[in-house]
Amino acid sequence: MSKKISVITINYNNKRGLEQTIKSVVNQTLVDFEYIIIDGGSTDGSEELIASYADKIDYWISEPDTGVYNAMNKGIKAAKGDFVIFMNSGDSFYENTVLANVNPLLVDEFDIYYGDNFKVKPNSRRKKTYPEVLSFTFFYSSCINHQASFIRRQLFFDYFMYNENLKIVADWEFFIYTICVENRPYKYLNMTISNYDFTGMSSVKEYQSILDLEKQVVLNKYFPLFLDGFKTVNDFKSKRIQQILYIKTFKRPWKWFKGIINFLELFTSK
Repeated sequence: MSKKISVITINYNNKRGLEQTIKSVVNQTLVDFEYIIIDGGSTDGSEELIASYADKIDYWISEPDTGVYNAMNKGIKAAKGDFVIFMNSGDSFYENTVLANVNPLLVDEFDIYYGDNFKVKPNSRRKKTYPEVLSFTFFYSSCINHQASFIRRQLFFDYFMYNENLKIVADWEFFIYTICVENRPYKYLNMTISNYDFTGMSSVKEYQSILDLEKQVVLNKYFPLFLDGFKTVNDFKSKRIQQILYIKTFKRPWKWFKGIINFLELFTSK
């Protein structure tokens, strides 16, 4: 029995990006899926744009929210599908057949499916691929993207919704907890799912300090002992790498240099 997908779009004053996203979603060749738009009370004409597509949208609302994760949680609560994917304003599906290709693959055995994406900036476009096996080490420095992930909706009710106290890493917190702590089954989809608008807060250098701080809070919350051991191993590896580089950079050339000096001393002493 096929599973129903809910596509959720979050938007606030990004009419241009929103229209691109809406067109990407409504042009999917799969017919039986749910589309939800949560707008944060935009004043740039986004609400009127949404209304013009009302016949292709299953549920939409435009009202103030307290942030992106508050809006995403509204979408989760409104959704009725078995799996949800967040395609926020500015993001788009890689091609019109993505949902049709993914839908038959969604089964009871796995709770999270994820694929690849293109990170898109105004003047660049770079493909991001992901490993088939996820681990704490992977999540420590990276994450799978919600624009390319299909999440069993029930997980949010079994564990927790997105943490609205976080500004940037609540989706990362959800993934690292459900996969690394609760060991929920996941599967890598060896296909490109989305074009990811890589201009948001999580990708801007000015917000890096906030991102790092929030990640540290999450790691200390769920992995305090494991984190200490992980740092010890990393410190050991770092020191070992430094030793190797020192040996390669200085000790061997110094041996060669000493050999030359000894040869010259022997030659000049005659």
